[in-house]
Amino acid sequence: QVQLVESGGGLVQAGGSLRLSCAASGRTFSSYAMGWFRQAPAKERDFVASISRGGGITYYADSVKGRFTISRDNAKNTVYLQMNSLKPEDTAVYYCAASSIASTTWEAYPYWGQGTQVTVSS
Repeated sequence: QVQLVESGGGLVQAGGSLRLSCAASGRTFSSYAMGWFRQAPAKERDFVASISRGGGITYYADSVKGRFTISRDNAKNTVYLQMNSLKPEDTAVYYCAASSIASTTWEAYPYWGQGTQVTVSS
């Protein structure tokens, strides 16, 4: 139904910034709520942020509130995650996902990208 491709990951110093992008194929992007999740080695996959299909409602994990911003451009079939004031504990593979409804649980998302690595050094 939809294919997702993340980009924008990399290596940054603590306190730096990155912007992740997730490009969706097809013409039905605006029908999906979108979420960002992250997973570090030997740890569970954690919710980061989500956004409603129109972009008017957003949710954030407590660990990233005030530092990360999720947004979307439906005309470009793209969702973004702006990450500021990065910390070493933000190091993980970041995944974007699409769902028919907004959710903070990974089980609710049937469509996933391949992930992009974010590494924050100290």
